[in-house]
Amino acid sequence: MKYLDEYRDPVAAQRLLEEIRKTSTRCWTLMEVCGGQTHSLLRHGIAAELEGIVELIHGPGCPVCVTSQADIDFACELAQREDMILASFGDMLRVPGSERSLLDVRTAGGQVQVVYSPLDAVRLAQKNPQRQIVFFAVGFETTAPATALAVRQAERDGVQNFSLLVSHVRVQPAMESLVEAPDHRVQAFLAAGHVCTVMGYESYESFVERYQLPVVVTGFEPLDLLEGILACVRQLEQGQARLENCYARAVQAAGNRAARDLVQEIYQINDRAWRGFGVIHRGGLELRPEWSHFDARLRFEKSELPVLENDACRSYDVMTGQLKPTDCPEFGKRCSPDSPLGAPMVSSEGACAAYYRYGVPADNTT
Repeated sequence: MKYLDEYRDPVAAQRLLEEIRKTSTRCWTLMEVCGGQTHSLLRHGIAAELEGIVELIHGPGCPVCVTSQADIDFACELAQREDMILASFGDMLRVPGSERSLLDVRTAGGQVQVVYSPLDAVRLAQKNPQRQIVFFAVGFETTAPATALAVRQAERDGVQNFSLLVSHVRVQPAMESLVEAPDHRVQAFLAAGHVCTVMGYESYESFVERYQLPVVVTGFEPLDLLEGILACVRQLEQGQARLENCYARAVQAAGNRAARDLVQEIYQINDRAWRGFGVIHRGGLELRPEWSHFDARLRFEKSELPVLENDACRSYDVMTGQLKPTDCPEFGKRCSPDSPLGAPMVSSEGACAAYYRYGVPADNTT
């Protein structure tokens, strides 16, 4: 398949692996920001091939994993109201809230509708004018343009029974928060290629200058990842900290102008609570005041029930690179895809899910 097969060439991959081994004089610690990259690194055996040469730690780039528990609780609450349908992408359904997940609510008779696009939720509202349709808008800057487009479409068509529960988060403020922690272990970043496709990478110039850490924009196929890792290792070996783009076939410096303009038209930056991280300054998006009539938080009353965190889940430690999923005492025991303690075990981009699927030691599954 064009644009896939050539980036999965095993001969080229071996050449890059050898080049990384020859270049590296010590073991470097790199963080891949995106959960999709984590899954690819494990699925293709890259992390294992580079053991002792490059340690790959897994960042907070799984939007499902960092969606605040309070938002999930509110989504569950909305789905239980008689006149309402909660529309969501499928990977949010199994993420545990304080007492239940959206899947639990649906099993108990709640109205949860899986959609494949925010525009599907707008159409659902048009087909059900007697009900309120709330779309659970989760994701990084990659999905924000699509939810912004849904808002504009609903406005244009006069769809008054459609609203958003906005939980969009922004990648770079989380990276800043992470490296400002005194115990962070990151020596270089593989930046998330899909976010950069939308937002570009110009803003990373100041990040690199401020924190003196290499940032390499990287894609998701094996050769993309290996080229990104090699670029990081070369910089580290030379004592450099630069911004590089190893995903040029998809990413331009300024990103996608049309998508950025649309996001800026509908959303503004706000401080946002990240699950496990607390509130991150400028870490999220919210609807601008002129679009607030689509804000489910303003349209519907929320109960004041307390948010109940599960202290046994070590997702924060995993998403900051302090802990490998398999080092969590609950991994594969009390915590599994069938019985998750936290979001990283059930999200399609979760690091724990990746380890469980591709790399779990056999003696840790009993």
